Amino acid sequence: MGSPGGCSSPSARGSLQHLLLFLLFVGPFNCFASYSRATELFYSLNEGLPAGVLIGSLARDLRLPTAGGQRPAAPQPPLSFTLASRGLGGQYVHLDNRSGELHTSALEIDREALCMESGGSTVPGEGDTVSLSSSSSSPDSCLLLLDVLVLPQEYFRLVKVKIAIRDVNDNAPRFPVPHIHLSVPENAPVNTRLAIEHPALDPDVGTNGVQTYRLRDNYGVFTLDVEENESGERTPYLIVMGALDRETREEYVTVIIAEDGGTPPLVGSATLTIGISDINDNCPQFSDTQLNITLYGNSSLGTHVATVHAVDLDLGSNAQITYSYSQKVPQPSRDLFHLDESTGVITLSSKVDGNTPRLHRLIILGNGPGCIPAVITVLVTIIKVMMRPPEVVPRFIANEMEGVVYLKELEPINTPIAFFTIKDPDEKYKVNCYLDGDGPFRLSPYKPYNNEYLLETTKPLDYETQQLYEISVVAWNSEGFNVNKVIKIQVLDDNDNSPIFSQQLIELSIEENNVPNAFLTKLHATDADSGERGEVSYFLGPDAPSYFSLDKTTGVLTVATQLDREEKEKYRYTVKAVDSGFPPRESIATVTITVLDKNDNSPRFINKDFSFFVPENFPGFGEIGVISVTDADAGQNGWVALSVLNGSDIFVIDTGKGVLRAKVSLDREQQSSYVLWIEAVDGGDPALSSTAKITILLLDINDNPPLVLFPQSNMSYLLVLPSTLPGSPITEVYAVDKDTGMNAVIAYSIIGRRGPRPESFRIDPKTGNITLEESLMQNDYGLYRLLVKVSDHGYPEPLHSTVMVNLFVNDTVSNESYIESLLRKEPDINIEEKQPQISVEPTHKKMESASCMPTLVALSIISLGSITLVTGMGIYICLRKGKKHHRADENLEVQIPLNGRINLHMLEKKPVEISNI
Repeated sequence: MGSPGGCSSPSARGSLQHLLLFLLFVGPFNCFASYSRATELFYSLNEGLPAGVLIGSLARDLRLPTAGGQRPAAPQPPLSFTLASRGLGGQYVHLDNRSGELHTSALEIDREALCMESGGSTVPGEGDTVSLSSSSSSPDSCLLLLDVLVLPQEYFRLVKVKIAIRDVNDNAPRFPVPHIHLSVPENAPVNTRLAIEHPALDPDVGTNGVQTYRLRDNYGVFTLDVEENESGERTPYLIVMGALDRETREEYVTVIIAEDGGTPPLVGSATLTIGISDINDNCPQFSDTQLNITLYGNSSLGTHVATVHAVDLDLGSNAQITYSYSQKVPQPSRDLFHLDESTGVITLSSKVDGNTPRLHRLIILGNGPGCIPAVITVLVTIIKVMMRPPEVVPRFIANEMEGVVYLKELEPINTPIAFFTIKDPDEKYKVNCYLDGDGPFRLSPYKPYNNEYLLETTKPLDYETQQLYEISVVAWNSEGFNVNKVIKIQVLDDNDNSPIFSQQLIELSIEENNVPNAFLTKLHATDADSGERGEVSYFLGPDAPSYFSLDKTTGVLTVATQLDREEKEKYRYTVKAVDSGFPPRESIATVTITVLDKNDNSPRFINKDFSFFVPENFPGFGEIGVISVTDADAGQNGWVALSVLNGSDIFVIDTGKGVLRAKVSLDREQQSSYVLWIEAVDGGDPALSSTAKITILLLDINDNPPLVLFPQSNMSYLLVLPSTLPGSPITEVYAVDKDTGMNAVIAYSIIGRRGPRPESFRIDPKTGNITLEESLMQNDYGLYRLLVKVSDHGYPEPLHSTVMVNLFVNDTVSNESYIESLLRKEPDINIEEKQPQISVEPTHKKMESASCMPTLVALSIISLGSITLVTGMGIYICLRKGKKHHRADENLEVQIPLNGRINLHMLEKKPVEISNI
């Protein structure tokens, strides 16, 4: 079955093993080399296109062979185009897997939604990205990036497809606020430029963005100009074109219109209110230069003499006016007449007697800030009266002190204040009485008495509305003489108002991991009451956590400890404002605190060490397993992206679902396991990350049949001497299996035999050793052909190979060419459908051998005892030797050619001695 020194030798087997190792080592590198082929394609299209618009043909642009092109020399598998992942980009395009044509999908592309909202940064997706990049034709280009895989292997490449989304004018300019307020001082010079702080926004870019601004009505004093900075932003400026006067017009209301450069152009508008701010460019002025007043000499103290009033057209502090006497007014006149510096009211402050001058010239100045005083002259003429005026005699019921009556607020209606007795000293004139002044008071005759009047309240008094009232009881007679009795009523405060918070719901926010005793806010509550009744103290409600503190006096709210959003995100409790009245009054407000997230938690894998068991030949991009990762942070800080740190040329991970996939089918015989490191990075700034170890173990499947290494050919044969003893090894069948486990457990069996007595040979189902079972006789000479089945124990289907073992039983090989001619003939062998069993050793042969041993021993004893029999046997043997060669040739000549259908390899083989096996 082979030439001497063939595969049966140790050196030949070593060479074969080296060859197998070399093939296993070189195979993966050939595979890796194919992945290095990558191509970039660039397309562009307008945003807002309907579904089905052709973007480009990958097969044509990559110049790949198609069904319509030139027919290749040999049939090639069809091309396949696949998106590497169905992420964000895959939503907007449709890729034909066979033709490689890219079309728009039913989801309309909105350039502003894709790129402008991300501010030019990468929008997270599942392997696809949308970005603003300056690498394309325009610095404002919006790129849709796709990864496309081209298969089969001979055309395999990773194609980077860049699709530039061109802007169309589909957005009108829009002002961020509907009303824009601008303040211009009235003394602003011509050509004053004022920036409008709220320019219009347009998501479109280039000429489709905002280009110009205009005013609907410029009132002849305003115009607009536009300035463009280095980044291309246009800011409108209001330019003053004429003189302004707040006293003439204090406000201009118009509409500002923004227009883009599209075709047709789109516009947006907002209301522009231009307020003219005041400057102190006006001084006080009196409407008259002189007032003539007549005063009776019997007028009572406090009698109103006159009121002077000046006007300043400015506003606020620029229009504040104070009144004072000129230095030319003599002191006696100053003492006789009191001038209120705020109101300009002149009253009689001293009693008129016989020594009082009849004419008084009061020069009064109206003073304004930074102005020359305005001047008015008041001429007061005093008429002396000989008769006595009526008398008003008060008798107070309420508390009175130094002419001031004190009343508590909330006193009931018709509370009596005082009785007034009206008398005529001459007792010859009729006297009438009435009440002069504003307030909830009433003066009425007190019947049944004459000349008695009762002063009382008409409704409850409110300290918070008015604290002081000044009224006059006026008595006058039929001759026209009158007298005033001025009454001052002071309202006393009562604790009738509760504190009022400026906000009933106080919404606060604070970042987590704050410093201890961090300031939150300052609470503010007002109490309309006065004195200690209006003093407010602040307290936390019973539902407030203990680590919040509220200063009783200042209302400063702090938190004593660090807050953790992952532990608690919302706090809601009440606070109280309590006044110092008796009994105290209080009000309640609600505080809500939102703890804002910080990126203080790294992504966390459910396990730090994942193990996945995957059967070999697992299809490419099949789901190997799910990597579970969480991040306790919220929003962008809790968004996690997964990536493969090593082995990314073979493995890819789906960020959105955490699914680990292999790009290609995996073969356990090339590599039985993979160790990957997966990194999880969150979206915080700065980003936090963590890693996990992934172990992928390939499970063997029975995809390799046993490989017969010896004999090398079905044409090999072996010379077996007739003197071979039963039980002696003749040769062996040696096979290997690349699989593992039961898939690599090999069993040997003879499924077909041909020869004079083919059952004389047996094969060991475990080792493949072929032994001689019975002694060879004279009639057993000739060619034996054994069809050996080499089968594994794979699941679900065992795989097998067959080999022909040729044994030539003879003393020597006399005609080698004749034997080889027999081997070339197809043997007619009946296949025995018998499964090899290696778990249980057949024992019947051993039992037969054991049973023969006593017989042989007995025969040996008998032969030794019988000299005659031995001599006869010797003669017989000598006679047989003379005929041995003749019988061997005779047996060769009567061999029947084998007519089986086994495919035999036509190789020249030499006979091999038993010792060489």
